[in-house]
Amino acid sequence: MSAAGDAPGLNVTSHPAEVQAQDSELNSKDVKQMMTCGPTLKETRIVSSSYGNPSEGIIEAEAYRGGLKNRQSGPVVISDEISKNIALEKLEQMKKWSISTYKCTRQVLSEKLGRGSKTVDLELESQIEVLRDTKKRYENLLRLARQMSAQFYQVVQTQRQLGDAFGELSVKSPELHVSPVSEEFGYNAETQKLLCKNGETLLGAINFFIASVNTLVNKTIEDTLIAVKQYENARIEYDAYRTDLEELNLGPRDAITIPKIEQSQQQFQIHKEKFDKLRTSVSIKLKFLDENKIKVMHNQLLLFHNSVSAYFAGNQHQLEQVLKQFHIKLKAPGSDGPSWLEEQ
Repeated sequence: MSAAGDAPGLNVTSHPAEVQAQDSELNSKDVKQMMTCGPTLKETRIVSSSYGNPSEGIIEAEAYRGGLKNRQSGPVVISDEISKNIALEKLEQMKKWSISTYKCTRQVLSEKLGRGSKTVDLELESQIEVLRDTKKRYENLLRLARQMSAQFYQVVQTQRQLGDAFGELSVKSPELHVSPVSEEFGYNAETQKLLCKNGETLLGAINFFIASVNTLVNKTIEDTLIAVKQYENARIEYDAYRTDLEELNLGPRDAITIPKIEQSQQQFQIHKEKFDKLRTSVSIKLKFLDENKIKVMHNQLLLFHNSVSAYFAGNQHQLEQVLKQFHIKLKAPGSDGPSWLEEQ
């Protein structure tokens, strides 16, 4: 019986070699299509999940949606370590400052209460006291000289206005032209103008005296007193660490106290050298200041005496010679610069 009768309209081939060839061709096409259309190895990832029993896992492949992140390469700055070192350094400085402040405050309080010992250089301390007293006296002298300059400036301005008034009356009074009164107005005008000129010369000398004394008091002496203040602070530090060392030496010596004593000895030596250096510096400054003060005040007192004497004696020539002797230049009348009084 033929197979065509069982399935009419179909061509059935029963040759085994042809069937095997067709199956191989079909499998090759399917594999190529899967490799072409499917995701690549770089685009897939393996996801493992368990269902039901934890020991049973399902491994499946799916598209990897997240791309690879680009890592930037470059120099790396270690800022945390630097910041930490700076913070530790500041902390150490604050610690040293706190310890030093505590020791100095304790030393000052003990001195005021009469319990602590104090290092005193009697000769140097007496010189410092004389300097401070001299500064107060010179400040009072400077105040009075400025007061005299301000008041005398007003006198000179009044003399100038009075001279102008006399001169105006001598010209604008026609009824007095034929009488001796007109000449008297002119004489008084000339006298006041001359006094005004001499007064301005004396003002120049007085203000030069004020400027020189002001430099001596508020610059030269003040600089020396700043050095004295530094010396006194160094003396307090020296005594504070000296007292601390003495207290440690009076206590027991063991493995704990010996390192503290050695450290205290080092700090004491550092402050002792600083104290000795500033004490020598202050002694030298006081010596040079005394020499400079004598020289400056001698010249300025001579200027003040000669200028005031010449003015009130009416000796205009001598008054002008005093200004030339001390190289004093007066401001030209009508100039825009500040006056001697304004500069002070």
